[in-house]
Amino acid sequence: MGIVTRAGDWSFKAFTAGLGLATIYLTGTFSFNVYRGLSWHNAQSKLEIEESEEQPE
Repeated sequence: MGIVTRAGDWSFKAFTAGLGLATIYLTGTFSFNVYRGLSWHNAQSKLEIEESEEQPE
């Protein structure tokens, strides 16, 4: 029964390590995508302001 317990322990450790890595990966990609979205939105706002200044009223 010791081998089965050890195998279960290692599988649990591998599973939790995988969850930890997935959490770190998803946190990183989420943060990067939020940054890209905010940058895009900021660029769009600047473009709208520039276009409205160029056109005479």
